[in-house]
Amino acid sequence: MVSYKSLGLVNTKDMFAKAVAGGYAVPAFNFNNMEQLQAIIQAASETKSPVILQVSKGARKYANATLLRYMAEGAVEYAKELGWENPQIVLHLDHGDAFETCKSCVDSGFSSVMIDGSHLPYEENIALTKQVVEYAHQYDVTVEAELGVLAGVEDEVSAAESHYTKPEEVIDFATRTGCDSLAISIGTSHGAYKFTPEQCTRDPKTGKLVPPPLAFDVLHEIEKKLPGFPIVLHGSSSVPQDEVDTINKFGGKLPDAVGIPEEQLREASKSAVCKINIDSDSRLAMTAAIRKHFAENPGHFDPRQYLTPARDNMKKMYIHKIVEVLGSNGKAE
Repeated sequence: MVSYKSLGLVNTKDMFAKAVAGGYAVPAFNFNNMEQLQAIIQAASETKSPVILQVSKGARKYANATLLRYMAEGAVEYAKELGWENPQIVLHLDHGDAFETCKSCVDSGFSSVMIDGSHLPYEENIALTKQVVEYAHQYDVTVEAELGVLAGVEDEVSAAESHYTKPEEVIDFATRTGCDSLAISIGTSHGAYKFTPEQCTRDPKTGKLVPPPLAFDVLHEIEKKLPGFPIVLHGSSSVPQDEVDTINKFGGKLPDAVGIPEEQLREASKSAVCKINIDSDSRLAMTAAIRKHFAENPGHFDPRQYLTPARDNMKKMYIHKIVEVLGSNGKAE
C-alpha cells in the first residue's frame, strides 16, 4: 500500500471547492509518456495552476503502473525544482472500469480515481460507485463518478450515441454513492471526431465544421439540484484546427476532425464545472510537431530531435488552456 501523501500529491477535495467558489476549472490532462508529463508540469509550474495528471487504464498498461507511481513522485519534485514551492498535483485514474482497477490505483498511490459505471443500469452504477467510494475514502482518496453517456472513442471507452445526464437523478445518485464529483453528459464527446458532419453546420466563409452547442440548460438544472457540487466535463478537447491543418499538410489524414469550441468551455468553467478533461488536443499538438519536424528534417533519427519540439508544442497548448480557457492560472501559488 502506497499513500499518495508520501508522494507529495493532493486529492481533489479542496482543489474543487476552491474552483467552484472561484469560478474557474482545473485542467485534467491525460499523459502516457515522459514528454507529455514534462510539458504538463512545466506549464502548471509557470502558471501556478493546480493540475490533474490523468491516466487511463490503457495508459497505465502502456507506461507500467510502477513507473507511473515514480513518475508522479518525480513530477512533484520537478515542479519544486521549477520554483513551484507548493505544487498542487493530483494523480487521477480516468475511466476506471471495475472495482479492482480502482482499488489497484488507490493501493499504488493515486490520489483520485474515477469509476465509470455509466454504461450500466442505474442501480448497478450506484452499487459499483458506492463500493469504490467506500474503499477509496478509507485512504482519503477522492472518487469521481459518471451519470449519462458520452459518445466517441478514447482508449477502451467507446459509445456510438450520447445520452444526456438526467437532472432528476443526480441528487439520488450523489447521495446514495457518496461520490466527490460527478461527470455529466451535456454534449461533449471523446476523441478527435466529436461530431459527425451531419451533426454540424459549415461556416460559409471557411468551409469548416461548426459543432452543435453544449446543453447548458441541462448543466444549469443539475447545478440547481446539486448547488456547489463539483461537476466534471469529459471529452472537452477543442481539436485546434491549426494543429489538424499541420498534420494534414505533412501527410496526415484527419478530415473533418472537430472539437468543443473554447468559448463554450470558458462559459462552463465559470459554473459548477470545476474539472475539464483534455486529451486529444495533446495528441494533436504532439503529432503535428513531429510530422512537421520529420518533413523539414528528413535526416533526423534521434528521438530527442523530434520530441523536443513536440514537448514544446504541448506545453504551449497547455498554457493556453490554463490561461485563456479554464482560468486556473495563479490559483495554486
